[in-house]
Amino acid sequence: MSVGYLASDSLLGYVLAALVHIALIINIVAVGALVFIWLERKISGRIQDRLGPTRVGGKFGWLQTLADGLKLITKEDLMPAGADGLLFKIAPYVSFCAAIAAYLAIPFAGGDHPFAALRVNSGIFFVLAVLGLEVFGTILAGYSSASKWSLFGAMREAAQVVSYEVPIGMCAVVPVLLVGSLDLVYIGDMQAGLFTNWLVFNDPFTFIAFWVYFTCALASVNRAPFDLAEAESELVAGFHTEYSGLRWSFFFMAEYGSMFSVSLLAAILFLGGWNGPLPVTEWLGLTGEVGTLSWYLGSLIGAANLIGKATFGVCVMMWIRWTLPRLRIDQVMATCLKYCTPIAATMFLGAVLWQYNLPHRNFFGLSDRPAATYAVSEGWELEKAKAEQEKALLEQDIEGAEQSENLDETVESRTAEAVVKTVALRGGN
Repeated sequence: MSVGYLASDSLLGYVLAALVHIALIINIVAVGALVFIWLERKISGRIQDRLGPTRVGGKFGWLQTLADGLKLITKEDLMPAGADGLLFKIAPYVSFCAAIAAYLAIPFAGGDHPFAALRVNSGIFFVLAVLGLEVFGTILAGYSSASKWSLFGAMREAAQVVSYEVPIGMCAVVPVLLVGSLDLVYIGDMQAGLFTNWLVFNDPFTFIAFWVYFTCALASVNRAPFDLAEAESELVAGFHTEYSGLRWSFFFMAEYGSMFSVSLLAAILFLGGWNGPLPVTEWLGLTGEVGTLSWYLGSLIGAANLIGKATFGVCVMMWIRWTLPRLRIDQVMATCLKYCTPIAATMFLGAVLWQYNLPHRNFFGLSDRPAATYAVSEGWELEKAKAEQEKALLEQDIEGAEQSENLDETVESRTAEAVVKTVALRGGN
C-alpha cells in the first residue's frame, strides 16, 4: 500500500504513514542483511565442502550473524589521525541511505493500490539513479581516510559503477520499450497470467538483455568477480580499510541492500514481478475489492513471489562469488566497454525490430495473451489510433479556425465596403 492510501487527509496522517513506511524499509534492509550474511556463509560452506555456522542458535547457526552484529556494536570506533573527520563519519551513512532509498519506489505487489511507499511514474529511473548515489559514500570514504589503499579502492569503484550504469540503463529500457511505461507497477501487472507472459520470454533479445543486466548488476553492487574496490590481495580491504565497528557494518548492510534491490528490479522488469508461474491468485479468486481479506491474501502471495525471485537472484550472486576468480581492473573495464555496452545496445535495437515485425508473437510463438493482460502491440495500436484521432480533431479545429477567420475577414471587408459606400453617399448629398 502506498503512503497516500494509508494516510488521511491531514498532514499529520500523511507524515505518520510515511514514517511507518520508512521504518519498514529500514527494517527490511537491516534484517535482510542479517539473513543474507547467514545465507552466504551457508552457501560458501556448501561450495567449499564444509558446514558453515553450526554453534550459535542451533545446529544451523541461525543467530551467528546477530552475534557478530553485537560484537561490531561493542567494538571501538577508530579514526585515522590524518582523516577528514566529518567526511569520514558521514560516508557510511551516505551509502546506507542510498541503498534504502531505492526501496521507496519498488512495489512488492501490483494493482490500483500497490505495496509501495511511493508510486513513481518513472520508477525505473528513480531506482537506478538512487542506487548510483551509493558510490558517493565510497568516494567520501576513500578520500577522507588518508590512506592510499582506501583512495585506490574508491577510485576503482567510482570508475566501475559509472561505466556499468550505461549498459544497465539500456537493458532496463528494453522492458520499457515493450510495455510503453516507466511505471514499475504497470510493468509488473502487464506480465500477469502464465510464465510465458514474462518479458524475459518475449523475444530472444529481451532474454539476452536480462543476462546482460544481471552481469552488470554484479559490477554495480561491487560483487565478485567485479569486487576490485576491496581486493584484499592488492588493497588490504579497499575503501573501508580504516573503518571498524558500527560504521563498517553500514557499508556491509548497504552492499546487501543493493544486491536485493537490483534483484527485485530484475524480477519486476523481466521475471513477472509479483506474478507467479501460474495465475494462482486468479484461480482462487483472490482479486477482490481493496481492503478485503481476499485482496490482502492476493497481495501477500504476490509479495512472496517477488521476494522469492529476488532472493534466488541474491543466491546466484553468492554462488558466483564463491565460484569465479576475481578479475583484473583492466578486464573489468574491458568487459563493460567491449562487451556489455555493445551487446546491450544491440539487444535494444533487436527488441525494437522484433516488436515492429512480430508484435503479436513472443518467444514461444504464442499469438494471444490472457484477458488479465494487454498485448503490447494492442497497446501500441490503441495509442496510434488515439494519436491519429487527436490529430484529426486538431486538423478539424485548425480548419474550423481558418474558416472562422476567413468568415471574419469577409464580414470585416463587407462592413468596410458598406462604410465606404455610406460615406460616399453622404458626401454626394
